[in-house]
Amino acid sequence: MNAATYEAAAGGQVFGYVLILVAGVAITAGLVWAVRLGMRVRRREPAPPRPDEQPKPPPSGPVRETQEMREPDEVPRAADESERLTPHQLGNAGTRRAEDQRRPRWSSGSSGSFGGGGGGRT
Repeated sequence: MNAATYEAAAGGQVFGYVLILVAGVAITAGLVWAVRLGMRVRRREPAPPRPDEQPKPPPSGPVRETQEMREPDEVPRAADESERLTPHQLGNAGTRRAEDQRRPRWSSGSSGSFGGGGGGRT
């Protein structure tokens, strides 16, 4: 091999190194720009609430969870078959409070769960 071959091979490597350096500088500049943009956006946002502005429980105390038995609410029928029901005529929830609030319990002789083994009811 002669000197010209070595110079040509070295020239290709230098181009690769310069390309990597330029890409690194571009990525660094993009990250610096993104951080500055984020700082500007953060400065325009309202300040977090002070301790006296935080929500407080009602004077009657904390609100507790309630449990109740629900049953399906029937869909009302239109007076005329050609009449369409609108959403406000259907109501809010698909269930209503059950009149009987006793919770169902396991019956004796039942296995307790589906696939739980045991003889079950016979």
